[in-house]
Formats: sequence, C-alpha cells, structure tokens
Amino acid sequence: MCEAPSVDIAVVGLGLIGGSVLRALAAAGHTLRGYDSDPATRATARTAAAQARPGGRWRVAGEIGEAVAGAELVVVAVPLPAVAEVLDQLVAAGYAGLVTDVTSVKAPVRELVAARLDRPHARLAGYVGGHPMTGSETAGFTSADPSLLTGCAWVLCLEPETSLADWLTLADLVTRLGARVVPTTSADHDAAVAAVSHVPHLLAAALAGSVAGDPLALTLAAGSFRDGTRVAASPPDLVAAMCAGNPAAAPALAAVTAALADAAAALASSHPFPALRSWLTPAAAVRAGWPPAPGARLDLPATPDALLRLGRAGGWVTTVAPDRRTVHATRPPPA
Repeated sequence: MCEAPSVDIAVVGLGLIGGSVLRALAAAGHTLRGYDSDPATRATARTAAAQARPGGRWRVAGEIGEAVAGAELVVVAVPLPAVAEVLDQLVAAGYAGLVTDVTSVKAPVRELVAARLDRPHARLAGYVGGHPMTGSETAGFTSADPSLLTGCAWVLCLEPETSLADWLTLADLVTRLGARVVPTTSADHDAAVAAVSHVPHLLAAALAGSVAGDPLALTLAAGSFRDGTRVAASPPDLVAAMCAGNPAAAPALAAVTAALADAAAALASSHPFPALRSWLTPAAAVRAGWPPAPGARLDLPATPDALLRLGRAGGWVTTVAPDRRTVHATRPPPA
C-alpha cells in the first residue's frame, strides 16, 4: 500500500470513540486538532497529547471554530442529541470541508445534515455518515484506545446524494487504520444495529436489573452473567440516546420479546426439554457461525451499485486502489 498524504482533520467530541479516532489518526501521521465542550476533557486530552510520541501528537482547541479552521475533514463524535448543535456551529464557523460522524444511528444524522446543507450560507463540501462498530462499557477520553478500531467493521453510508469521491476518500483513510469498511445505507444500517447493538444493550440492562437487591444471585453470578450484562455498565445517557434515536429499535425489541415469549411457552409446556431444545438449536447454530469467516478476496469496481451489493452480502472493503477505480474487498462464503 502506497503512503497516503497527511490530512488536516478535526475531531469534535473526545469521548471513547472520538478520542480513539483522534489517537489513531494522529498515530497514522495526520494533522489532528480535537475539541470537546467539557473543559476537563480538553485538559485531559492536552495532557495526553504532551505524553504521546513525537509525530503522533495532536492539538486541543478551546472552541470549535479554532478546531476546524483549515481542516479538510471534520469527524463529529458526539451523542445524537448534541449533533444538531455541533452542525450549527460548523456552519456558523464557515467550515467548508467534508464531514463524517461516528454516531450509532445514521438516518437522523443524515436528516440533520440535509437540513443544514439547504441553508443559504451553508458551505459544507459534503457528508458521509459513518459508524465504527466497536466500543467498550467504559467511557471518556481516558478510555480511548486506537486498537479499538483495528479490525472493526466501520460503516460508511452510501446514499443517492453521497459523493462517491468523498466516500472513497474516507474509505481509504479508514482502511489505512486497519478497519474494515462496510458500505450500506443509513436505513439498512439502523435496522441492523437495532438488532445487534441497541437491543443487546436493553437486554443486558434488563438482565442486570432483574437481580438488583439479590445478594445471593450476585455472589453466584459467573461467566454467563458477566458476558450477558457487560454493556449494562455503559453510561445510561449514551444508551438512552442511541436507542431512543433509532426508530428501528422498537420493532427489533418486539421481535426479541416475542422470541422470549416462545421460550416461556416452551418452559410451561408438558414436555419442556424437547420444546426448549428446539427453541435453542437455531440460535446455537447462528452463534457458532459468528463471526462469519472471510471468503476469497475480490477486486470490485468502485461504483455505488457494486459497493452496496457487497455490503448487503455482509462483505467489506479492505483497501482502495490508488486510482480510486477499484477496491479490494472480502465477502463471506455462501452459507
């Protein structure tokens, strides 16, 4: 892979994901400025920058206008309820470059950006929705870790209005961090993450809450409780924002609660063992086959249709060709 030129990037929001993105991009040799609305977070990020290795450092700005001045790319890394205010501040600052984000819900952010691009004085060059599928139950800049991004599936949305050149620019940037770029639409993304991210947070919270005040149960809890409730330790404000912001979360939760009702019916049946075994078997097969094994590497044309077909098949982009006409990709083998 040829060496990529340094890009001037601002990261707005220095929590777990924003901080991890900032650290990873700085370590990759890009010019980074960070900003967070919390003064304590800014101070922590400045101290960390001073301790980073030379060549992998970043600056922390005191305001958004300072952070984005001269930037070619802005990464919005704030919770969904704060996105509108950040976008307004970008427009007010006269920012004229490319915008992406790492918000866990994509359709609402797409709508917020579209509303601002329609304004007379908006100068944003373009927007590509993004979401690295990674994280931890901890939060804040002190938990930021570039290795969270290595190997993760990083969604980049490809909508009818998306500039393919902008999409490929971001895909190249992201794959050079070691992530796997998954092309999809905001609607398909939101439906998928409702099932594999947002509902699991709600189920973990329900399971943890079910033993509140039961000291014996908490003493006996072991691996299955630990694994099933890990994300219940996530900050409630963050989980509430991402779940409430995704219209697909309610039907996804309804599907799971219906499945649990089937389990309850199996337990109450006259022959609970075979009924429950039949209920468990398909899920065991799904979990045993996850994550999907990578198939053969492919060279695909860098066109929206080809990229979206790749994403719908569960595939991902590993590198972008220097001429931007093709991408190297991987698709899981047929089931």
